[in-house]
Amino acid sequence: MLWRSCWKSRHKNGSGPAAACWIRHGLAALLWVCVTHLVCGGAAVGETKNVVQKDAEFDVTYNDTVTSENQTIYAFNHTVSRNKTEGVRVSVDVLSQGLESPILFVVRQKQAVLSFQVPLILRGLYQRKYPYDHVGRTLCQPPSRAASETQYFFVDVSTLSSQGTNYQLRVSRVESFTLLTDKKFSFTASPSQPQYFKYDFRDGVDTVIVKVNSDMTFPCSVMSVQDIQCPVYDLDNNVAFIGMYQTMTKKGAITVQRKDFPSNSFYVVVVVKTEDEACGGPLRFYPLRPDELFDAGNRSKLIDVVVTPAIDSKVYVMGMLFCLGIFFSIYLLTFLGACLEKKRMNKTREDYLIPADMSPAETGKTPVSPDEYGSFADNGSTLSSEAITDSATSIDNNYGYMERSLDSVGRSRQESLSSVEEDDYDTLDDINSDKNIVRTKKFLYVSDLSRKDKRVLSKKYQIYFWNIATIAVFYALPVIQLVITYQTVVNVTGNQDICYYNFLCAHPLGALSAFNNILSNVGYVMLGLLFLLIVLKRDIVHNRALVRNDLNALECGIPKHFGLFYAMGTALMMEGLLSACYHVCPNYTNFQFDTSFMYMIAGLCMLKLYQKRHPDINASAYTAYACLAGVIFFSVLGVVFGRGNTVFWIVFSVIHILATLLLSTQLYYMGRWRLDSGIMRRMLHVIYTDFIRQCSTPMYIDRMVLLVMGNIVNWSLAAYGLIERPNDFASYLLAIAICNLLLYFAFYIIMKLRSGERIQCLALVCILFTAVVWGFALFFFFQGLSTWQKTPAESREHNRDCILLSFFDDHDIWHFLSSIAMFGSFLVLLTMDDDVDHVQRDKIFVF
Repeated sequence: MLWRSCWKSRHKNGSGPAAACWIRHGLAALLWVCVTHLVCGGAAVGETKNVVQKDAEFDVTYNDTVTSENQTIYAFNHTVSRNKTEGVRVSVDVLSQGLESPILFVVRQKQAVLSFQVPLILRGLYQRKYPYDHVGRTLCQPPSRAASETQYFFVDVSTLSSQGTNYQLRVSRVESFTLLTDKKFSFTASPSQPQYFKYDFRDGVDTVIVKVNSDMTFPCSVMSVQDIQCPVYDLDNNVAFIGMYQTMTKKGAITVQRKDFPSNSFYVVVVVKTEDEACGGPLRFYPLRPDELFDAGNRSKLIDVVVTPAIDSKVYVMGMLFCLGIFFSIYLLTFLGACLEKKRMNKTREDYLIPADMSPAETGKTPVSPDEYGSFADNGSTLSSEAITDSATSIDNNYGYMERSLDSVGRSRQESLSSVEEDDYDTLDDINSDKNIVRTKKFLYVSDLSRKDKRVLSKKYQIYFWNIATIAVFYALPVIQLVITYQTVVNVTGNQDICYYNFLCAHPLGALSAFNNILSNVGYVMLGLLFLLIVLKRDIVHNRALVRNDLNALECGIPKHFGLFYAMGTALMMEGLLSACYHVCPNYTNFQFDTSFMYMIAGLCMLKLYQKRHPDINASAYTAYACLAGVIFFSVLGVVFGRGNTVFWIVFSVIHILATLLLSTQLYYMGRWRLDSGIMRRMLHVIYTDFIRQCSTPMYIDRMVLLVMGNIVNWSLAAYGLIERPNDFASYLLAIAICNLLLYFAFYIIMKLRSGERIQCLALVCILFTAVVWGFALFFFFQGLSTWQKTPAESREHNRDCILLSFFDDHDIWHFLSSIAMFGSFLVLLTMDDDVDHVQRDKIFVF
């Protein structure tokens, strides 16, 4: 009939409608043939395939056999309510051994499908295969919109094996599927039996910390926080697909914010890995044999999980106020100290002023000249003590200062109006003929090493500040860009193994994961700025004294050059900024951000100590920063290549020892030696004449003692590095710098006292206070809340809770105390030689 109607239509209406009719009926015939073929084919297969569907119940174990000729479907139903989430878990055991093909289990739910095979094959490192005959999986429970409804799900069991395979199937309800706040829950997990649970944010709580603990270090496991959606990624090979995750051994913690989960709830997923290499454990099997199955053994792990509320906004505000309050109080104490000192000096000035109606004989006091009074009045505090020129103080000075008229100085400050060119640096045109004689005298005085033009030296040392300011800009900008990228990667991927936080005390703010570790670095910046203000005050007072042709400023005390002090204050501020950048995402690749300016601070402090009594021969800014750049270069090489690399440690130790010897020679001979082809001949000549031909004592005994001690310390550190080869090369390098700085500082103090000088009260208080603060700071530093020398999971074993205001941890306190200690150390360098401000430079020893 269909074909005939098309034929009639063809003759009646022409070719167009008829063609469409032929096509339409042709497709219908083709579809009918295909359906018939499929039905017949299905019938043919169905004749050998037996499908059995069974109504099944919860908490009943089903023992059955499956082959390629039969398939079993288990039908389950349960009631789901909107306000209650009930977990359902499917557990399967395969009882047969040596299977041709695995058994496939497919769980069909209303809005999700879960499938897995048994034995379950999980892959490890280098594609090793681990089979698991016992598998347990929790079914994803999509939220129900109805108040209560009955949902059905089916478990299909099939295989391609022609032999009968015995298995056990059990479906049960999960007790305590929903986690409660502040209530610990314990469970057991394994690679083939992962576990996950649900947590609902309670009212008034916007942030929680999910803590997972275990008494077992291994097997290695992964904890993950995922949104409420299906499927749930709960296997070793897919747990990192979504959400936040981290590896763990004994401890793990993830801070979760409500804003990241629109459903106001999330899943806590715990997966045990097939191997322990990610957690720092050994690889059990080696070498790899392709397609071989390895027995992983018992990898079950008992785990505790607890969800606790995190801090609220009030604690954030209290933490910020506390942090700022500490350092503003130091500003206030500094200001009050300056005011008290100014008041004391004003009172001293009044005691020596002569009333207009009394003669000097009636007062019994020496008259004060107008020049002396003007110099005295300009002094406001000990922070500007360079300008003090009180004649009575000068007369009573312990170092026998004798007054000389300004005319005898022969200085004209009109020279300061002329420009100073860089070509003038390090020139001694007036004493070129006796430079070697002056600098190689057995007993040197500051006047011998401060003969260059003060304008030249001031400009030379100001370059330290401008160079470090330029370095800071070019260094900080890419660092900030990089750490922002790090934080973005962490937030996007959810991989919390990238950054080594103290996860038990990491308080997020905005996109930052550990705001408290960043905030605690503000002290370096604030105290660095305060130190710059103090140095600026001293600089202004000193320049005023120079303009007045003040005798003290011109011919007495340690020559005042403030460029290195400005550089030190800038370095302290940059240390705070770069330490904050490092703590955005702390790890071994960016640890140099935290240490680079520590090297600079140590180097600048040593240069400043040396410059105090060697102003003419101190290193230029270009040389100093080039050497510090070399230190940072080796720091990078050590971090990247130094771990366990014997060749690197040999090369570094040799360079360390050679640098120590060259620096020792430079310091001993005050730069009056040459490194050329005749150096070996001259060394042998000195050894022969001074030690073999006759046993003579060193000409500069004090310098020799310092250099011998320095060489012993540095050779010992080089030997330690070569033998132990510590993993944390950056800290090892910093330890070398700090040891040398402390050694030189101790030598300076000892020689100062040995030379008959004294330490004034302010400097002594700074020294004692700084030593005490450094002691407490180092105590908190060595608590070691995390370490990138180990794997992220091993590092988390050192994590601890907050100890201050529920906001700051031990490392934050280290930041507080170390910034105060560095500030105090700078004040020590600034004030330790104030006692010789009224002593002629030809009476101040060089050491």
